[in-house]
Amino acid sequence: MKKLLFILVPLVLMAFDSNAHAFGYDLNGLTGLETGWVYFKIGFQHIIPYGFDHILFVLALFFLNPNLKAVILQTTIFTLAHSITLGLSMIGKISPDTSVIEPIIALSILFVAIENLFTAELKWWRLILVFAFGLIHGCGFASALMDVGVPEENQLSMLLTFNLGVEAGQLAVITMAWFLIAKWFNEMSWYRARVVIPISSVIGCIALYWTIERAFFS
Repeated sequence: MKKLLFILVPLVLMAFDSNAHAFGYDLNGLTGLETGWVYFKIGFQHIIPYGFDHILFVLALFFLNPNLKAVILQTTIFTLAHSITLGLSMIGKISPDTSVIEPIIALSILFVAIENLFTAELKWWRLILVFAFGLIHGCGFASALMDVGVPEENQLSMLLTFNLGVEAGQLAVITMAWFLIAKWFNEMSWYRARVVIPISSVIGCIALYWTIERAFFS
């Protein structure tokens, strides 16, 4: 129970600071390698500690089926999808409206959390949904890079290092959740009733709050 509270309490606190994506980097005078490292850190920090909404999305994916291979497959598909829209945003092919994208991101979290309440199996079509949601989240990631800017001469490599940072952040979230919860309890008969459903319910409530906040009060 203490381990469960260790997860639930921070989740509730996250709800009240869902858009705290603050980055302060001066890229002037940096070498290409140093700049790449900066973008890797920005990508990682967009998940940990600033990406509360993306953390909840990854956790919602994780708690349906804590099998590491299944979760890593989903997050990899998610990363590939958000790389597409992130890249298109960076080269000016699409111009996402954050007032529209942010509520949809919250809705994607709400959808996955609700799904966890009604099914205990990873269905094949969830991979399609994860890809679709990844396209939406990629539009949200674009705002983080736009704040910093991407040098045209190193655009591809900077996008790559940013995405690697995002993937590293997601894997860190998965690893922590697995070591804190799933490793010890996922084989227990009560795992779904006492872990999956309560955590998914909290995630769903937070996502619903964010959806309303972003749609009507941002």
